[in-house]
Formats: sequence, C-alpha cells, structure tokens
Amino acid sequence: MFDAYLFDHVRTPRGKGKKDGGLHQASPVWLLRTLLKALQERQHLDTSLVDDLVLGCVTPIGEQGADIARTAVLDAGWAESVAGVTQSRFCASGLESINLAAAKVASGFERLVVAGGVESMSRWPMGSDGGAWFMDPRINQLIGFIPQGISADLIAALEGFSRSDVDAFAVQSHQRAAAAREAGNFSRSIVPVLDIAGLPLLAQDETIRPGTTLETLARLEPSFAMMGGMGFDATALRKYTTLEQIPHIHHAGNSSGIVDGAALMLVGSKAGGEAAGLRPRARIRAAAVVGSEPTIMLTGPTPACQKALAQAGLKASDIDLWEINEAFAVVPMKTARDLGVSLDKVNVNGGAIAMGHPLGATGCIILGTLLEELERRHLNLGCATLCVGGGMGIATIIERV
Repeated sequence: MFDAYLFDHVRTPRGKGKKDGGLHQASPVWLLRTLLKALQERQHLDTSLVDDLVLGCVTPIGEQGADIARTAVLDAGWAESVAGVTQSRFCASGLESINLAAAKVASGFERLVVAGGVESMSRWPMGSDGGAWFMDPRINQLIGFIPQGISADLIAALEGFSRSDVDAFAVQSHQRAAAAREAGNFSRSIVPVLDIAGLPLLAQDETIRPGTTLETLARLEPSFAMMGGMGFDATALRKYTTLEQIPHIHHAGNSSGIVDGAALMLVGSKAGGEAAGLRPRARIRAAAVVGSEPTIMLTGPTPACQKALAQAGLKASDIDLWEINEAFAVVPMKTARDLGVSLDKVNVNGGAIAMGHPLGATGCIILGTLLEELERRHLNLGCATLCVGGGMGIATIIERV
C-alpha cells in the first residue's frame, strides 16, 4: 500500500442556479475545461503523467452525460493518454471521486489522478435524470421514501432543534462565508470563469448574503409543509412512531442553495508527485462510506465519521477542523452533537447554506476548503463529511504535511 497525497485544489466560483446566475452561460464541460487548464498552468503539469480523471456528477444527462470526464480531458487539450470516468454517489459524488482516486493510488495501480466533480444546476435541475429512487411508486413504498427536506424536519423534531436554532446556524453560515471571502480565504483555489471571448462571467461565490439576520429569515415560509401534507409526513410518522407530527422548520434560508460549480483535486503517490515536480500538501489518512436508514436519510455523516476515525486510529477530539456539508442546517448541528464536537470547529468559513451545494462538486470543494484552512491555521488533522441521498454517509480524514 502507498500513501495518497493531495497536491493541489482548484474550483470555480459557485453561481446562482438559475437562468440569471453568473455561470448559466457556461456549459459544464466549459467549467471543467477552465479548471483543467488552470491546474495544468499553475503546476506546469506534464499531463501525460496523469492516469485518470475521476469525476462526480449527480445528474449525468444531456451536456453532463456521455462520460463528461473524458470529454473534458480532450476539450482541455490534455494528453490523449489521460482516461476519464464519471460516477454518482448522489451528494457525495465529489468526495467519492477523491476517495476512489486515493484508492487507485494506494493500490499502486496508478500514480497520479485528478478527481472532483461538476454540476450545472441552472441547466439540468435535480431529478432530471429520473430513476426508480424518485419515480417508481413500488420502490417509494418499499423504502419509505420522503423528500430530503422532510427528512431534515424529521431530524429536527427528533433532536429537539427549533426554528430559531436552525435559523441561527444559517445566519452564522452567511457571516462566516462573508468574512472568509472578504479576507481572501478562497482566493488560492478559486479560478474565475471567462466566456469564450475571454470576458468574465463570475469571479466570486454569488449567493453569500452578509446582511442575513434572524429577522429576515423569520419572514420565510417553511418549504416542505405542503409536501408533508401530501402524505410524506404520514410515511415518516409510520416509521418514527414516537412523534405525533413533524413541525416544518427548514426553508430556503436555512437549506443549501442550488448553484452551478465545479472542483478538481490532484491526488497521487509520493513517486507520482516527484515525477511531476509536485509538492504534497496533505495525505489522506482514512476514507469511509456507510449506508443509513433511507427514510430519515440524512444521518449518515455520524457513522461514516466514526468508521473513518476507527480506520485512522483517531478520536473525534483529535480532529482540528471539520467540514460537515450544510445540506440543511440540522445536518451539521446533529453530526457535531453526535460526535461531541464544538461548532466552533465546524465550517469555519461558512458552508452550503451561504455558498450553495453544486451536487457533484461539493465534496471536493469542502475538502479543498478544509485543506486550505488547516494550512492557514497551521493545524494538522481535518475531516470532511456529507449526508447522501438514499440514506448514506461519507467521510474523509486528511493530515497536513
């Protein structure tokens, strides 16, 4: 077995996932081309030394289909010898790509792999690809399917989190993200996206709202009450019989934003890095995935983190910083509570509530944010984790070198 190292991380800004968003004009292949070219230029990379591009995409149809990873490699002018594969583990796809790349490297089968993800949510909305998980009534009934927002409200009810609790977390996400952007904390990794004429489309994350307050959030109506009344609440309550009802407290302001974006990370062995003239920034200590209960769906981060910590011979208290994806405010709040972790160590630069969740790319983005913050603070260990559709969890532990 070989150690797998992280050598570099690049990402696009995250653009509002609507037709008036800053990245709507850019195709998903264009986003990846932008990052691949930037990675090659900033590392003076001989691309023939790269074995593969492992790419996450949750909705791999249309412009995002047909193995977009290989398409992007060729469009960016990389060596023809670089292969490409596209995969989906729902919201965990970007981090799954890095873990798969690390496994390839650790096995010795490959020495240098680019990994990450892309999602153009303004051009291909969630669920565009269908699938039995969403569309087949027999499957829905068998597994007790409910929309994720109702799952988040269910967790809040079971855990005793109130509307004011989750709104306060959301306010903090925007405050932290605004402060991080102002301080230039994202500047090392963000690559501005230009159009085909070289004119700027977007240079910074687009959805951070520094003026967000408890008062502004209090005016927003719950997003999932109507869905709950259509029968999904009843489905959840048949499984969680200790509750009489599900108070709906999540809304657009305390849930992850729909955005466009892409991210890539360069992963390799010590020998692969040396051959390419790269300096390692961190090594992957452990990676884990788990399945979890599919109705409540969003509780997978805790067992995934516990599994990864056990692999690495660590305790939660050994981790200096955490990135817990803010799919909904309740997810990092519950995960931190489960693990006995202070929220002062969680998402210190804000998260997806403020900056959005480009599904296939988010896992790579938060691992890159974690790496850069460990370097900035001269700390050693970090853990990134996401809840996953279908009832799964994923976690990756890195150590700065």
